[in-house]
This record gives sequence, C-alpha cells and structure tokens, in this order.
Amino acid sequence: MKKSRSKDESPSALIDARIEELGDWRGKTLSRVRALIKQADPEVVEEWKWRGVPVWSHGGLICTGETYKSVVKVTFFKGASLKDPSRLFNASLEGNARRAIDLREGEKIDEEALKSLVRAAVALNGSSAPSR
Repeated sequence: MKKSRSKDESPSALIDARIEELGDWRGKTLSRVRALIKQADPEVVEEWKWRGVPVWSHGGLICTGETYKSVVKVTFFKGASLKDPSRLFNASLEGNARRAIDLREGEKIDEEALKSLVRAAVALNGSSAPSR
C-alpha cells in the first residue's frame, strides 16, 4: 500500500521511500541502478517528477527509473544520441530521442556499461544548449 508523501520531502527521500515500498526485486534493482548512476556521476541531481518517477539530471535530464510489474525501466532522454557498444538499450528503440533499458527479475546489470552510458549522457548535456 502506498503511503501519502509530503511535498516537503526531498526527492532523495521520496526515492528511498519508493525503493522501500516496492520491497521486492524491483526495489533492489532500482536501488542498484541508483547507486551506479551516483558512482558514474557523483554530482548527479535526484529529482521526483511526473507523479512519482525518479529522475536523474546533470546539466539537463539524464534518465528515469520507472518501476512496473515485470520490469524496471531506465529511460535515457537522449539515448538515441548515445553510443551503446554493449547494446544495453533494449526498449523504446523506435523513437527519435529516447532509448530505454528494461531490466527483468534475475537479470544481471552490466554495471560498467551502464555507468558509461550515464557519463556519456552527462557529457552530451554539457555540449548542448543551456537548459531553461
């Protein structure tokens, strides 16, 4: 059951609560993805948008961490512009901008490849026009 959340809670606290609320493989997976994003970019900013979606940004939006019944979806806003030599992107492949990684129960995350994508997204944000 979802607890009501205060608008006064920090995005990081809201993400902590979401991970705890899930209480299953999805929470563990989201927690691991979050840790890898922070390792890749210690200056990343955590946000809570669109009625409960964890978002990470640095100089612009990087990615989201959405949880569904059968997947944890990590969507990179500018994924179509990122090189993905490890072929992590396996969802939202038809779009002009976004690309996503669907992680299912029991799947192992290629941690180094994910961190490389995060770093590339941050670098891409740094080369873009300033955000409004």
